Amino acid sequence: MTTLKWAAALSGILAAFMVSLDFGRRVTGWGFVIFTASSICWISGAILSQDWALGTQNVVLFGINLLGVYRYLWRMVGD
Repeated sequence: MTTLKWAAALSGILAAFMVSLDFGRRVTGWGFVIFTASSICWISGAILSQDWALGTQNVVLFGINLLGVYRYLWRMVGD
């Protein structure tokens, strides 16, 4: 559980840093991919610890992060 929480926290920090740098669509898009992985870790940790508020928050963030992946990476494929 501790490893899962640290993986979620550190990947969230890395993703936030990548998005904040604004080095272009590709870097921001990969930041959203990492945010998505972070949300999955947080959701898993929330289920294991029965922390439903944390789980609910990260289910919503997971959806927002998928939107970011679509906007910054997936749409680039067609361009």
